[in-house]
Amino acid sequence: MKILVTGARGQLGADVMRELILRGHDAFGVDKEEMDITDCQSVSRVMNDVRPQAVIHCAAWTAVDAAEDECNKVFVKKVNADGTENVAKECFKHNAKMLYLSTDYVFDGKGNEAWKPDCEEYKPLNVYGETKLAGERAVAAALDEYFIVRIAWVFGKSGNNFIKTMLKLAQTHNSLRVVNDQIGTPTYTYDLARLLADMIETEKYGYYHATNEGGYVSWADFAEEIFRQAGLSVTVVPVSTEEYGLSKAARPRNSRLDKSKLTENGFKLLPAWQDALKRYLKELGY
Repeated sequence: MKILVTGARGQLGADVMRELILRGHDAFGVDKEEMDITDCQSVSRVMNDVRPQAVIHCAAWTAVDAAEDECNKVFVKKVNADGTENVAKECFKHNAKMLYLSTDYVFDGKGNEAWKPDCEEYKPLNVYGETKLAGERAVAAALDEYFIVRIAWVFGKSGNNFIKTMLKLAQTHNSLRVVNDQIGTPTYTYDLARLLADMIETEKYGYYHATNEGGYVSWADFAEEIFRQAGLSVTVVPVSTEEYGLSKAARPRNSRLDKSKLTENGFKLLPAWQDALKRYLKELGY
């Protein structure tokens, strides 16, 4: 299958490209230098050149706090909302499948129940969440059939993530204060890429949630396991979001995502996040 991947040099996009090529797909990776998703003519030109049968749309603005800055808000919307709309409209023109990566941030994070993929109780807490939700709606408006996959707590080889931050801080700190009242599950891009490739090979369209298995944890729990597996003597001091100090962008407390729809549709669940962490740390040289 000829598949176009946007954001191909990003944390997820790079692993998606690797997986598609490994499976023998005709994969074309583009980043903002090759295709500016905020420019409909740029998107149209690339789509006309490549003529993909499917698009996995990984490109996004993901700097959550920076999205709150007044100087960035308009551009964040251009990327996450308008850019996604441009891609979706071109997918419609070319009759190409579209898989859009979204986020747990489309929900307000209240309560303790896991969010179901077809739940429509959308109340984003920040600009990032608002613009990703706008992207979801743009896809649904442009296409009759599509994949929308919400993910959370992502880590991979490319780019920055929580694990890399913890390992860097461990070089200069014996103890670290980490939030313990935001709950979710980590997602390894290497594992996620395999699931996305599985999906795009089917016509089992719809909304999905995808993270690694292994149970729900807090950021503090995650940090403790990182240091334990990495063999680092760092004490994690659990603190509330309020004690830690407010960030520019409000974070959802409840990022539990219900993944039962994956099983219902015959997709293989991702391995436990503890195992994913072990493999990732080995990749980083720990």
